[in-house]
Amino acid sequence: MPKSVDAAAREAAEQARELARNAVDSLPDGALAEKLGIARTERRPLRVKLGIDPTAPDIHLGHAVVLRKLRQFQDAGHRVVLIVGDYTARIGDPSGRSSERPLLSAEEIDANGATFQAQALRILDDDASRLEVRRNSEWLDMPMGEMLTLARTTTAAQLLERDDFAKRLSAGHPISMLELLYPLLQAYDSVAVHADVELGGTDQKFNLLLGRDVQRAYGQSSQAILTMPLLVGTDGHRKMSKSLQNEIGLTDPPQEMFGKTMAIPDSAMGEYYRLLLAPAGRAGAEPAAAGEGPGDERAGPSARDAKRALARGLVSWLHSEQDAEEAERHFDRVFVQREAPEEIAEAAFSAGGGMVHIPAVIAAEFGISRSEARRLIDQGGVVLGDAPLAPGEHDVPVARADGQLLKVGRRRFRRLKAA
Repeated sequence: MPKSVDAAAREAAEQARELARNAVDSLPDGALAEKLGIARTERRPLRVKLGIDPTAPDIHLGHAVVLRKLRQFQDAGHRVVLIVGDYTARIGDPSGRSSERPLLSAEEIDANGATFQAQALRILDDDASRLEVRRNSEWLDMPMGEMLTLARTTTAAQLLERDDFAKRLSAGHPISMLELLYPLLQAYDSVAVHADVELGGTDQKFNLLLGRDVQRAYGQSSQAILTMPLLVGTDGHRKMSKSLQNEIGLTDPPQEMFGKTMAIPDSAMGEYYRLLLAPAGRAGAEPAAAGEGPGDERAGPSARDAKRALARGLVSWLHSEQDAEEAERHFDRVFVQREAPEEIAEAAFSAGGGMVHIPAVIAAEFGISRSEARRLIDQGGVVLGDAPLAPGEHDVPVARADGQLLKVGRRRFRRLKAA
């Protein structure tokens, strides 16, 4: 017997909740469930859009967050429309920018687009029934009449409400006409591919909502949107970005990927696991190799074991289990065992306040200034236990430091001991 209307609606709502798991926004409220219901009635998959401009030759784990969500839609039977923004890359997305982005040459854009597509397929299913790859130069290289029609769908005031633009105007920084056009052109991508759902990072929220408005102006049903969290980089503070040099690349060699993961702050481990390794549809899970999940931010052996499990998991996912095992052995040879003398002097530190200021310990033990010690930490030259301190990680919990080997550069060692 066919399902009742109420039963079908409940099922669509449950599917929507699973697909929206870990998303920051699912807008408008109930729109994704409605789209799922319509697709089922029409016996077709949803068309789920992601557009990314090929402004760099490689993609990183920050991109992997939304790519994993797309894969979840594919595994649920829907069709991903991956748009390589070779045309919009000529302008440069102003999201999160305080100035206009530098322009790339056509050759750079084409080369980056090819690389991006190949790397995205490390995560996405490339079955033709589940994936459609398009370049927005197919439709954005339009006659002037069509461009004027598109321009009539919105107002300058509406575009200037965008937070990035508002901040720049208040600071007296100019905004080019090209940048004003960017959200409009990206929105038209949704019209061109008849998107049912569009995904993007939280910094893309304005663009995604504008896509709904432009679709309505062209007589289409407005897409549902999901915004995904912006993964923090290896510094633990700013979003992952190649320009900030805090990224872990999707195609980084296994040893490099393992080492970079070991350098992230403990506080970021839960987010990395939840967004990159937890099974689809689950809010979180514990890694098999760790006694406690990475979300447990208590310092000490359990946190180190959890970080190792995270590093092994990422390398196994993007390379292989064998690569992960070898990368861990390499990490131990380089950062844990290499050149450590048989007898290591102890360095006592005050345990007051629950935190240890590592630059102060280094300055006291090795006769260098605290500013120089901070510089060494920020450059990855200081290892505590089996993990390099991350840039900016100058203070660590006493429980993490007590009893651990502190390595400064290649030849300076101390065994830390709480006084």
